[in-house]
Amino acid sequence: MGRRSPQRRQFLATTAGAAMALPAASYNKVLGANERLGVAFVGVGGRCQAHLLVVNELAKSRKDVAPVAVCDVWDGHQGKYTRMNGGVKEEKVYNQGLYPSARVVGLDPEDKRHVVKDYRRILDLPEVDVVCIATPDHWHAKISIDAADAGKHVYCEKPMVRTIDEAHAVVDTMQKRNRVMTVGVQSMADPTWRMANQAVKAGKIGHIAQGQTSYYRNSLEGQWRYYRLYRQMNPKTIDWKMFLGNDFSVIPGVPLGPVVPFDRSTFAQWRCLWPFGGGMFTDLFVHQTTHMLEAMGIRYPGRVVGSGGLYLEYDGRDVPDVATIVADFHEGCQLSISATMISSYPVEEVIRGRLGTIKFVKNGYQIIRDDPDKRAGIPARLEQAIPGELVESNTGFVDKNDDTKALWNNFLDCVKKGDRNTWSTPELGAAAFTTVALGVQSYRTGKVLFWDPEARKPVEADGSWAARLEKRSKERGRPNQIQGWTGGDRGSVVIPNDYMKLAGPWTDGKDPAPEGAVGD
Repeated sequence: MGRRSPQRRQFLATTAGAAMALPAASYNKVLGANERLGVAFVGVGGRCQAHLLVVNELAKSRKDVAPVAVCDVWDGHQGKYTRMNGGVKEEKVYNQGLYPSARVVGLDPEDKRHVVKDYRRILDLPEVDVVCIATPDHWHAKISIDAADAGKHVYCEKPMVRTIDEAHAVVDTMQKRNRVMTVGVQSMADPTWRMANQAVKAGKIGHIAQGQTSYYRNSLEGQWRYYRLYRQMNPKTIDWKMFLGNDFSVIPGVPLGPVVPFDRSTFAQWRCLWPFGGGMFTDLFVHQTTHMLEAMGIRYPGRVVGSGGLYLEYDGRDVPDVATIVADFHEGCQLSISATMISSYPVEEVIRGRLGTIKFVKNGYQIIRDDPDKRAGIPARLEQAIPGELVESNTGFVDKNDDTKALWNNFLDCVKKGDRNTWSTPELGAAAFTTVALGVQSYRTGKVLFWDPEARKPVEADGSWAARLEKRSKERGRPNQIQGWTGGDRGSVVIPNDYMKLAGPWTDGKDPAPEGAVGD
């Protein structure tokens, strides 16, 4: 982090939304002192407002970080509006886009060097050490790669990318450039998932069989249609061509976005459309999938099927309002992720093992013991909660942005130490995104997919998954040949009854059962 050369007067926020002008002579004292990390924000819409406020706060508390630049394709809008929330009228503040966000972090909106619409201009600034990316999904990979190539570290909102190929291009670049990157999955700031993984590794619940997670909402106005449209969103205030990104690519010959006419709803509510995102799969499932992969200790699936449909939200969207992904893993377990935007009744978030279940609760998890001696019967119903051993994670999160702040603190500490092992690495981000993106492809094509880890590509599935496991069962499952058989090397705890010694195919009319077996 070399010395910075001041180019223009800068502004640093003393409070959110209020700025204090600093003369050019003071710039080096502010940004150069104590190796202070300069953060540039690209895509300063709704989600990025939390990042602006968090970095403002960290600039005052840590004093080793400062906001130095903002970029967005839209001039922006600032104002108040009212809405109904649970039958109660509330007043809200709308504050998004380039110039309002510049004021939030204390930058002069007239500073054409640090307040820009083309992200490439801020990558040339020596005072920028970190790039925070909160653009629409189709821009994530391109800006992340360009930032790393320019020597910057990256905090990128989830999902990390829009396509599977982009995911691995980002991972390759971060490894090649040795850049620190955090993917902004807020839940990864919670130590619960890493603690649960230690419990899994310690065998607390035996061999894990299933993970289950979900994301349920019920929005009468339509999922993501609550992002407001303003007349100030128009071709004069928005660089529409840059927003679409059809002149840019990560994968040669594949433009980032389509060529479509200007539309305010496309700009503000792009999550409803396939060319820009993946609906619930990538916007919501990524949250849950990331921390469940971490807790279960798995990464890439072997086989994925996605299902669902657009059953009620007929408002011009592409993406479904009901969806489920089922992913099978070579480790011998399954993860299901389910959601609907037309009902908010949840399901439990759990990891099921042969000897117990980990149930995630607020500020920790419970270990609920299971008894494999129980015989088959009618499926249990959760008429009441099953008690279990509570393990508290003590996150201390109280305020809305506490998890985001914790993720930023971890990221900044890793940047200063040169440690790529953040709480939410691009390697984990690529695995989580690949899982949900395979679900998208399965849903849209109607095909079950395998993951080819060597080619890093999905391939159409066949019957080999089931056939391979059935063959293994027959090769290793000869209880009358292996006394006290426990299922080989896959962690099975099957203990056969004595009468299973009578099992086995007869050859040449001879009984395979040993003398003295039960039934004699």
